[in-house]
Amino acid sequence: MNHKEHISKKFDADLEDVRTRVLQMGGLVEEQIERAVEALTEGNEHMIEQVIDNDHRVNAMEVKIDELCCQIIARRQPAAGDLRMIMTVINTITDLERMGDEAAKIARMAKLIYSADRMYVPRFVEIKHIANIAINMLHKALDAFARLDPNASAEIVRQDEQVDEEFRSIIRQLITFMMEDPRKISTAIEILFAAKAIERIGDHAKNMSEYVVYMVKGKDVRHVTADELEHEIRK
Repeated sequence: MNHKEHISKKFDADLEDVRTRVLQMGGLVEEQIERAVEALTEGNEHMIEQVIDNDHRVNAMEVKIDELCCQIIARRQPAAGDLRMIMTVINTITDLERMGDEAAKIARMAKLIYSADRMYVPRFVEIKHIANIAINMLHKALDAFARLDPNASAEIVRQDEQVDEEFRSIIRQLITFMMEDPRKISTAIEILFAAKAIERIGDHAKNMSEYVVYMVKGKDVRHVTADELEHEIRK
């Protein structure tokens, strides 16, 4: 094996290591979101604390992956597809870290909602529904990243529109509850914050799917419609 082949194989191994770490981080974030939603809807105090405590693990993974990407850029000076891969990783872990923050926020809202003197907890059916969509979006985005497959991106963008509509519906319902009984205002606002966190998770999953299109196709598809995105993917 000559020196250039050795360098090339080491470079490939470095890129694969980074990709694997992103998927590990994504798996942790997906677990954090699922547990946060379960903690909110079931009132599981142990799980609430677990989600809040585990947020530092997500942060640590982001820092480590970011350091590895910086080392690859400095040592390997990647170009073309390899550079797009590194840029996609850096953007993806930023969105994953923010999803982790949103999961912790949901857990903190759950902690407030289940405080001893306030046990009114309406509209968890809708919360579960919107959460299921957002978690499915994240799962698809991670799968697309793992398989270097941009085809799911348009579907994820459409799901994000569905999440936005579900969130608007939850707002309308909570406003109605607050108008009917002002004693419900504090809890309703906390549920609203949790719903907003889920809506933001959907936004981040959509971003991740768009990065995959950029990585594979070299096309920046941010701020385009689902139909325009499908057209770019088919090119």
